[in-house]
Amino acid sequence: MKVKIPKSMQAAVIHGFGDPDVLELASVPTPELDSGEVLIAIHTAGVGPWDADIRGGWWPEGRPRFPVILGTDGSGTVVAVGSRVRRFKGGEKVYAYSWANPKGGFYAQYVAVAAEKTALIPKTLDLRKAGAIATTGLTALQGVDDTLKIKRGELVIVHGATGGVGSLALQFAKLRGARVLGTGTGPDGKAFVRRLGADVAVDGKNEDIASSVQKFAPKGVDAVLAFAGGDALEKCIDALRRGGRVAYPNGVEPEPKKRSGIKITSYDGTPGVRQFEKLNRAVDAARVKVAIAAAYSLAEAAKAHERLAEGHVFGKIVLKVR
Repeated sequence: MKVKIPKSMQAAVIHGFGDPDVLELASVPTPELDSGEVLIAIHTAGVGPWDADIRGGWWPEGRPRFPVILGTDGSGTVVAVGSRVRRFKGGEKVYAYSWANPKGGFYAQYVAVAAEKTALIPKTLDLRKAGAIATTGLTALQGVDDTLKIKRGELVIVHGATGGVGSLALQFAKLRGARVLGTGTGPDGKAFVRRLGADVAVDGKNEDIASSVQKFAPKGVDAVLAFAGGDALEKCIDALRRGGRVAYPNGVEPEPKKRSGIKITSYDGTPGVRQFEKLNRAVDAARVKVAIAAAYSLAEAAKAHERLAEGHVFGKIVLKVR
């Protein structure tokens, strides 16, 4: 069955950098496919803090060509495939992560994405939940498995465990058999971290992290996975045993201070065929709880960014495109 693809589509665009109100709904040309790409009719688009950074004036590389469509990830249905693509066919439900996607981001009705940055959605998730986790899921799992190489029985702190990446990293660390202390902010943050399966939950802003960690790991912690910087993170790192290790995604600020006897590594979550296969297996094995903090329409993209700026976001904010 051939789907009729319109020549133009609705997208949330920016014509220049600025506050959330620079985001507006506009009609733009539907992207055309290259031979190695898939065209996805977007169902759900993820809204990340990095989107707000770009909207505010930070640009990854080169110079922007406005209008710019934001969004690094989302889910939807394949409506067309390039001539060289064999892994997908029309009608399949997929999710994708493409940083600075060349033909425009995911705040749109359609997106053209390289096939290797796209995967079938995990069996245990629907399109809405899958649309929230392509970027955050890959970043979380690669922190746990590839950067820290967490093993069964290790004692691990997930600092910033209420956010989009941290909430998934906590669950993946538990899947790998670690004992996990998770930090959140406020009583609701602690309760959220407990619901995700943390062995210990600590209010990173208002409680004495040092004494909580001492009780959790009298001989020291094996690893810290950090999704927030600052004094609370430094106290978590103080609790590491000699030879302990720290990982954090690029963009966490302030970056943790270097220390002797501690391995500190920054990393980026990267998409790829094998990476997505591994993520799907982990999501299904852990029966991952995907927390959606708020959902807005494409026309309400500015409101989504205002909510992001308020902070205290548990899980991920999304745009409901379809």
